[in-house]
Amino acid sequence: MYTIEQLREIIKAEFEKKEYVEVPYSLFEPIQYILEDGGKRLRPVLTLMAYNLYRDDIENALRSAVGIEIFHNYTLLHDDVMDDAELRRGRQTVHKKWNSNVAILSGDAAAITAYKYIESCEDQYLRQVIDGFNQVAMDVCKGQQYDMEFETRNDVTEEEYIHMIYLKTSVLIAGSLRHGALIAGAPEHEYKALYDFGGYLGLAFQLQDDYLDVYGDVAEFGKKIGGDITENKKTYLLIKAFEVADPETKAELQAWVDKKDFDVVEKIKAVTGIYDRLGIGELTLKTIENYLDKSRKALQKIAVAEERKSGFYEMIDFLENRKK
Repeated sequence: MYTIEQLREIIKAEFEKKEYVEVPYSLFEPIQYILEDGGKRLRPVLTLMAYNLYRDDIENALRSAVGIEIFHNYTLLHDDVMDDAELRRGRQTVHKKWNSNVAILSGDAAAITAYKYIESCEDQYLRQVIDGFNQVAMDVCKGQQYDMEFETRNDVTEEEYIHMIYLKTSVLIAGSLRHGALIAGAPEHEYKALYDFGGYLGLAFQLQDDYLDVYGDVAEFGKKIGGDITENKKTYLLIKAFEVADPETKAELQAWVDKKDFDVVEKIKAVTGIYDRLGIGELTLKTIENYLDKSRKALQKIAVAEERKSGFYEMIDFLENRKK
């Protein structure tokens, strides 16, 4: 069995070969730029972890794992254009460093490259791989569309929000796990269980991001607390607060959302105070724990030796104790 750190180093070495770069270099330079920063590379690590549950010859899954990471970064290229984001992982976004046309075209090239890599599997699995990844790719697009639509709505429900983050964030994590297990020859009910595991884990991770933006420790979270509040971002906490608040508290919260001129510190303190009165932090943590419990139950359906699943249990434990 490989450790998570060993898999991360193997993936890093594969990216350093830069075999995805073609001519003209100007088309692939922005792709190289966003990939060389690295990030956590969670998705290809999960692909290899799922494969390694069943087989040790992970080099057979390495190219397709790299493809999934390229696809993830393709979505980031386009997301940054749509959000007009200035920074990604502490560096200029591609459309700011170059321009939007470059980001869109290089993003398209990254998506095509991703599919070329993802298809690197034994012929007997190819049709399932393509069908499965088409479903994931379409779900990610649907999630992004819902997210954009929610920006102009004041009646987004908890159920709608969970569905949106599931499509936008969780399905690619889930699909990475399913892909690794599928091409390793896992039984259908097991690669489906791994898909469920990843879906629940992704939901817990996103909800934790929402929680930590309000209640995280600045030093450990790595960014300013309260950014979602000042931007009126529709997070689980805000949606839940509107759902459970009495009319008077709801009006108070809406007034802060509607206010155009405000002191940032005052607004963060006021909205956080409303969350505290309503017990929103505790409700969010309870929901996170619920999804982590579901991820454990999904993992229990995988009929391999428990020690081979240790890395997956470590991820659950990490999320339970995550502070950044």
